[in-house]
Amino acid sequence: MSKKNKGRADGLVYSTNQDFYNDFEEEQQDINTAPKNQQKLRVKLDSKQRAGKVVTLVEGFAGTEDDLKDLGKDIKTKCGTGGSVKDGLIIIQGDYKEKIIGWLRDWGYTLTK
Repeated sequence: MSKKNKGRADGLVYSTNQDFYNDFEEEQQDINTAPKNQQKLRVKLDSKQRAGKVVTLVEGFAGTEDDLKDLGKDIKTKCGTGGSVKDGLIIIQGDYKEKIIGWLRDWGYTLTK
């Protein structure tokens, strides 16, 4: 790397221009949530890296983080159990696969499997 270019080796550039960050935030806010009947949600069981405990994963949600968190909260409330929402996944503690699929279909997520 030359002395002229003091950027990072991975290509990441930092900017002191506040407009740079404002433009980025505006792009993030342009994401819209797809209608329920167009959401292709997949519900599956997983026990990897969880000390053998089973969790139910809901993946494939296309929309804002807030809408995903709201859906996760509704599912956790309906199941009466704990869980979390992170990395685009809804994680519910326990085996609730069939019940969650039924509830999602009742709520209008018709493409759920």
